[in-house]
Amino acid sequence: EANKKMASQALRVLGFCYKQIEEVDQDKAEIESNMVFLGLQGMIDPPRSEAKEAIAECNSAGVDVKMITGDHRETAEAIAKELGIKGKSLTGAELEEMDKEELTEKIDEIDVFARVNPEHKMKIVKALRSKGEIVAMTGDGVNDAPALEHADLGVAMGITGTDVTKESGDMILADDNFATIKKAIEEGRRIFDNIKKFLAYLLSGNIAEVLVVLLSILLGWPLPITAIQILWINLMTDSLPALALGSEPAEPGIMKRKPRDNSESIFKGLSPYLLVYPLAATAAAMYVYWSNFELDLVKAQTLVFTML
Repeated sequence: EANKKMASQALRVLGFCYKQIEEVDQDKAEIESNMVFLGLQGMIDPPRSEAKEAIAECNSAGVDVKMITGDHRETAEAIAKELGIKGKSLTGAELEEMDKEELTEKIDEIDVFARVNPEHKMKIVKALRSKGEIVAMTGDGVNDAPALEHADLGVAMGITGTDVTKESGDMILADDNFATIKKAIEEGRRIFDNIKKFLAYLLSGNIAEVLVVLLSILLGWPLPITAIQILWINLMTDSLPALALGSEPAEPGIMKRKPRDNSESIFKGLSPYLLVYPLAATAAAMYVYWSNFELDLVKAQTLVFTML
């Protein structure tokens, strides 16, 4: 009862006992019999202050956080509650008794795994991946290496991690801090957004540029823009603004969006920039060019160049 009470307060509990050893050569089994119980000691390994907020942000971003620990079940449940992890708990012994199908069926409801051996991590990874989940697994010990290799993203601890784990992981967490994983997710989303902005800007302008030249050739008209004008557009008006878009800060609410599908094209949502805007710009430029090139070719080229 005392052990359970201490464990439920998020304490790791050690039990102490003693025995008078009369002969040094006694075997282990005999030494461990007829012990005199002394008492219990509880020690706390509190979660970092920023971990709770990081887990809440991950949840709002559609990232399901599961805690895997070797601690006692009551201790694990108490720490999970403190961190805002609200799913059911499962012990390593219960995990052993479950077959692959049963674990796969129930794993979405289980967020806390207690009294778990590193070998069990592999079983958890396989169950999650069989449901089509993208899995990131953290680890620091030698026995964690197989699970890190089989996960979509193996995250090795940079401070407490062994060399074997670091070699097996795809990423090394330099400060062993979960909040850094959350920051990495946020940064990844920002970079992906900026790549889409970069593509939208460059493609919308360059498609119009190509269409204007192509249509003029097909119609037998003089070139609407000269080589030096095309070079100027590519060097100045394409490159510098595109570089600026590549370093844009994150959009508000970026961690409140659900994860995108892994097979989703990077061009999803860019159809206005690939069709509507280039065609509108092409039509306007062609009209201006058609209206002027027979009267004053240089003026017509200047108007098209300025529009593009």
